[in-house]
Amino acid sequence: MKIAIIGTGNLGKSIAKGLITNNVITTLYLTKRNLSDIQELDGYKNVILTTDNIEAVKQSDILIFAVQPAHFEAILNDIKPHLTENHVLISTITGFLIPKIEKIVGEDIFIIRAMPNTAIAVGKSMTCLCCNEKGEKRIKIAEAIFNRLGHSLKIPESQMQAATVVCASGVAFWMRLIRATTQAAIQLGFDAKEAQELAMYTSEGAAHLLITNGDHPEEEIDRVTTPMGCTIEGLNEMEHKGLSSSLIQGMVASFNKINNIKKEQI
Repeated sequence: MKIAIIGTGNLGKSIAKGLITNNVITTLYLTKRNLSDIQELDGYKNVILTTDNIEAVKQSDILIFAVQPAHFEAILNDIKPHLTENHVLISTITGFLIPKIEKIVGEDIFIIRAMPNTAIAVGKSMTCLCCNEKGEKRIKIAEAIFNRLGHSLKIPESQMQAATVVCASGVAFWMRLIRATTQAAIQLGFDAKEAQELAMYTSEGAAHLLITNGDHPEEEIDRVTTPMGCTIEGLNEMEHKGLSSSLIQGMVASFNKINNIKKEQI
């Protein structure tokens, strides 16, 4: 695949690393105003670093945009004359809706929105996808790309704000839970390195149980809880202190914040 990432910041760099590591590319153009920030990606086979968005567009079929929202409209206007019937536009920009993109480049362009998270750098992203009517014909391409970099799910655009909270912000929420587990393990006698290792791999194992078995979390919980046992004692204490409600309330607060930002932009 001839892919260009327009705006190789933190997210763009993570996507690039995932594409390179998983050998998804034929060529990969990476654009950024300051190339010194992405010099670590120079030297990889068929990876070209450039400050010229137009060059990247002309040399690529799939355009992944990872720029700041404030810059996106100007970039689309700049590249619009160079778009062809073969180009697929994939936007990772939060809050920049498909109708707004269509208004700039036209409805007869393959337009897809993607909401990955930073785990894409290690091939473990949960990426949500939506598209315009034209983009339905190329959504399988986006799925093929992001399934090589983790797992993807096609959803309506109306759910993309919520997906940002659950999947993108969700990485931070899970990191905080893993950190808390690490701190508990230290208090129980493990050194810091061992404690984090225990927390990380237990978390990974729990997720893989659900992915592999397709069970509800409560089914897996039931397998490790016994009457009057230590697991149910710990779970009940956590619920008394508001573990589930705090997590839910935190995610809802994050969702409300992102919606307020969207309203302010409008």
